[in-house]
Amino acid sequence: MDKVAVVILNWNGEEMLHRFLPGVLAHTQAEIYVADNASTDKSLELLSVDFPAVKTILLERNYGFAEGYNRALAQIEAEYFVLLNSDVEVKDDWISPMLQYLDIHPEVAACQPKILSWHAPDKFEYAGAAGGYMDAWGYPYCRGRIMNTVETDEGQYDTVAPVFWATGAALMVRSAVYHEVGGLDARFFAHMEEIDFCWRLRSRGYDIVCI
Repeated sequence: MDKVAVVILNWNGEEMLHRFLPGVLAHTQAEIYVADNASTDKSLELLSVDFPAVKTILLERNYGFAEGYNRALAQIEAEYFVLLNSDVEVKDDWISPMLQYLDIHPEVAACQPKILSWHAPDKFEYAGAAGGYMDAWGYPYCRGRIMNTVETDEGQYDTVAPVFWATGAALMVRSAVYHEVGGLDARFFAHMEEIDFCWRLRSRGYDIVCI
């Protein structure tokens, strides 16, 4: 069993794999998988020729984000899964801080790193930022982004903090807990599935943090 498996779900994302996968390979000390949702572009050819070290999981049709990950992760044995969007650029030793924290905090089931905008690196990324919350009316927001107001990163969220939900763009989760709660709810197909997932984690007494 691997310690950590980084899993990128792909559907016709040849261009994004070409742009961002080299950085994942350069900065990741873990097994890397691409789970392909029956792409019709040249994604699989690109992976075979340019990235032979990356393991591939072939799904027979486009199951969407939620069920695509469920079916892919059912085929991987690792202590921790990292769900990583194909359009995320990783830098430095990005996994170790999350891994070290989870290893010594068994009450924490999942975490995310701080996520900045690729187009404006001094700003937080809209989808995820520095960890998510829910307001009294059930509207999701993040540290670093409330509705359309996105903050400049000045180190104000560099401390580890408990959150209500962690973004699915870069989500590290204990595999046993992922399977225990039934994974992502396929009815969401794509978007908001990680909020529902984290809600179910919290309802079972697990904590979630942003590192």
